[in-house]
Amino acid sequence: MLQTPSRTTRRGALRTLAAGVAAPWVVPRTALGAEGKVAPSDRVTMGFIGVGGQGGGHLAGGAWTYLPGGYLGRDDVQILAVCDVWRNKRDAYTKRVNDHYASKFGKDGYKACQAYVDFRDVLARPDIDAVLIGTPVHWHALMRNMAARAGKDVYCEKPISLIVREGRAMAEAVRRYGRVYQAGTQQRSEYGGKFRLACELARCGRLGELKCVYAMLGGGGWTDGGPAAATGRPVPDGFDWDLYLGPVPWRPFDGHADAHRFGWGSINWGQHHYDIVQWGINADDTGPVEIGWEEGKLAYRYASGVVVYGCPYPGERVGGTGGCTFVGTKGRVAVDREHIVSYPPEILNDPPRRDESPLYYSNSHSANFLDCVRTRKRTICDAETGHRAMSIILLGGIAEKLRRPLKFDPQKEQFLNDPEADRMLSAPCREPWRL
Repeated sequence: MLQTPSRTTRRGALRTLAAGVAAPWVVPRTALGAEGKVAPSDRVTMGFIGVGGQGGGHLAGGAWTYLPGGYLGRDDVQILAVCDVWRNKRDAYTKRVNDHYASKFGKDGYKACQAYVDFRDVLARPDIDAVLIGTPVHWHALMRNMAARAGKDVYCEKPISLIVREGRAMAEAVRRYGRVYQAGTQQRSEYGGKFRLACELARCGRLGELKCVYAMLGGGGWTDGGPAAATGRPVPDGFDWDLYLGPVPWRPFDGHADAHRFGWGSINWGQHHYDIVQWGINADDTGPVEIGWEEGKLAYRYASGVVVYGCPYPGERVGGTGGCTFVGTKGRVAVDREHIVSYPPEILNDPPRRDESPLYYSNSHSANFLDCVRTRKRTICDAETGHRAMSIILLGGIAEKLRRPLKFDPQKEQFLNDPEADRMLSAPCREPWRL
């Protein structure tokens, strides 16, 4: 079993870093907080686990990081570890980190960042405050639990789980070990506040009584990855296939090691859509009581009476990229990453005041995470919020697989008098991995 290391303060960790890991180089005065720079005691030390598309973008800059240079470009972060099952990825990003710091501190050969193939070695380091998980999706839940148990704060890309019980275990682990957690559903913080405004209009009565929401996408969930090849192919040099598979069933290498192989349906984009739906209907700590179909559309009915449809609003062109449409008795508002429109248009002319809005305010997802690491406050997309948003997709996936309507208790998180559906809320891990 993974042992939980003793918790080290950032100040103590960075003293150790300055004295040991970065030796024999002298840390420049600017790195110690002079000349208006961020002192090491105020920096968050981080490890990056999984540096393919999403993880690498977060580390060094990508379309979804909203800050040039990603976390590497931040003065309030020190990256100490890069981990990936692909050697070429971990080595390339480790070099990139070390080259950046060597240039920043004016010391050739500066090597403070280490490369790892096994994420457990990153979690065992007491000088790392937080980890960012950008691995293939079948690893997210188990890895987050282990990180929380190891005393790390966690930023994890979506989807946060492929199975409902995984998400609940994750939320409980974060709570039990007192960790800060941020789900990578950044629409609450980014895109100029369009999604926040849409949710404010829905929750502050500007649409009248809220009747329904169109979420654009249906259900999804876990899959075994499809038929295994009769005979395997040679595993590429520098790739740990067994560690890539981790908790999912063993299969010979067949050339496919993509991030979403063990998921189906709307698991990639769906959490973005349903995260905003949950925010707009004030359901971050609950879920639907019925999942079925209305007029051929997947539908989730909540105890409040609001119905959420897993499809687009008829004829609505806005709401496609991570978006949705809220419909009330006085009008509707549709939002996506590029647009926000209302019908009638005047609804947008009367936005709720900041002091009138009940919504959490953040204009930077990464900065919100780092601020909460320092203050120990709740993030804008914490573990419970992320779990509930992902659960909607997974519950819809179960209904779609069983092809019948279901009744659900969102407090107990189990179906009513339906053992067959309940069995689909969990799945075993391959040994030696345990949730």
